[in-house]
Amino acid sequence: MKGRLLDLSVSFAGKQRLLVELDGDFKNDFDTFHDTDVDIVVKKYRHRRSLDANAYAWVLIDKIASRMRMDKADVYRDHIRRLGGVSETVCVQDKAVDRLRQAWSKNGLGWQTETFPSKIEGCTNVTMYYGSSSYDTAQMSALIDNLVSTCSALGIETMPPEQLDSLIRSYGNG
Repeated sequence: MKGRLLDLSVSFAGKQRLLVELDGDFKNDFDTFHDTDVDIVVKKYRHRRSLDANAYAWVLIDKIASRMRMDKADVYRDHIRRLGGVSETVCVQDKAVDRLRQAWSKNGLGWQTETFPSKIEGCTNVTMYYGSSSYDTAQMSALIDNLVSTCSALGIETMPPEQLDSLIRSYGNG
């Protein structure tokens, strides 16, 4: 939920109190969580991608797949692996690698893994890529930029730059 930090104070007991203004409705959740311990995560708000951007990405993926006579899923996965900032690399015990890779891939089509040797004996490094369903505006914009570049290299017509700029500006509004 989007919100804004308004104030930080210290109680007589020395505990910090944080005042938060929320954009959404938290009334029902407040009743559920009032007077219980909760986990709190605060991070900078980023607009989520628009569904129109996702639809356009799949239009481009379809055009690339058709031109290259490839499976759409392979085009999609390849473009995800080309992006920076959409993966994590972890060191995993060899006996758990297959189970981790299988579980990760169940998150969706773009949720894929690659492995490479670890310097730690009995372990393997696993790079875990996030699918575009989890992307924020900047990540989705980078994916679309890469797809547009591929289309241009293949002579595939894409959305005119002014329309693409408008699509990018509308991120988070959809």
